[in-house]
Amino acid sequence: MLTQVTREPWRALPPSIADVIEPELDAITDEILVTIAREVPAYARPLEGSFGRGVRLGVTEALSQFVALIRSPSGARGPGREVYVALGRGELRQGRTLDSLQSAYRVGARVAWRRVAEAAGQAGVDPEVLSLLAESMFAYIEELSADSVEGYSEARSQVEGERRRRRRRLLALLLREPPAEEADLRAAAADAGWRIPRTLAALACPEDELDAIARRLPDDTLSLPLDGVGCAALPDPEGPGRAAELERAVGDGTAALGPAVPVAELAGSWSLARATLGALEAEAIAAPVPVRVDDVLADLLLFEGRALVDRIAARRLAPLEELRPKARRRMEETALAYVQQRGNAAAMARALSLHPQTVRYRLARLRELLGDELDDPSARLELELALRGRV
Repeated sequence: MLTQVTREPWRALPPSIADVIEPELDAITDEILVTIAREVPAYARPLEGSFGRGVRLGVTEALSQFVALIRSPSGARGPGREVYVALGRGELRQGRTLDSLQSAYRVGARVAWRRVAEAAGQAGVDPEVLSLLAESMFAYIEELSADSVEGYSEARSQVEGERRRRRRRLLALLLREPPAEEADLRAAAADAGWRIPRTLAALACPEDELDAIARRLPDDTLSLPLDGVGCAALPDPEGPGRAAELERAVGDGTAALGPAVPVAELAGSWSLARATLGALEAEAIAAPVPVRVDDVLADLLLFEGRALVDRIAARRLAPLEELRPKARRRMEETALAYVQQRGNAAAMARALSLHPQTVRYRLARLRELLGDELDDPSARLELELALRGRV
């Protein structure tokens, strides 16, 4: 009970105080309206139409509710509370923050207290009761303010939820194959409040990391979970500062960025980003995150074409299978250095950190095993693919 009185101090006021305040309500209302119009810029206009009715209703209801609570502290505020929730919603619809409404509450509390204090003084109200009345009035205004914050937050949540749904529908449309008609795309972009950029790139990340990453990306980023993977579309990904923004957003997470493409080709960028994320999660690609698809195309090719690479390896590396594991490993490393360094023994020695004579010995042994394949361009290409998949 003590906690409730502390939170709602009007519960400890004598009901007779209501009789002191009630005759002043009309005059207090008029003065509050005049003062608000003078001191709160957003409300400095004639109190006409729905705007005027709303402000007057707010002031009138606040004062009458306060008197009713003094007379019946156990009574609920009931429907009257909705007035202040609705005022909060209205501020959002008008495109304002809550600053103006909060200022109006402060102005109203100041004016009301001055008039109430004068009436209470004339009625000979005990100073202790007067002090409690002041505390009650300002605590009550805080409740009204909290109601409006609630209404504002609810309205903002609804607006943001609808905006998020529209943007998710837009991203799904952008990823459609075959591409959506340009007219449909432009209409969906306008509906979502999104400017169509020159280029887009798709970002793939684990689904459970999507919300955290998307919150840190620029506001023009579109995102949605798609088939168990987090998907985001980044406008103008190669623009100034975009790389740094992406790195900050991903942080210690996992993500793959597809190539920048025209808007109509986003599905292709997404396909590559999603495949690269799969390779990352399978530890088939080692690169700084976020991984850019264009930087790991060869590794992605090896990962995606695993069955083909294994078939090539079975054919091209068959002569090495007769060797013991350690020797086979040496020959594979030597063969890969050979195709990558175009047969230059000195360059191979540097790449392998070996003495040139050791490399020449290994090359001689490699030629015994692989023969003319080392000199055939097609065979060398397949050999490199096979070795890149193993070494």
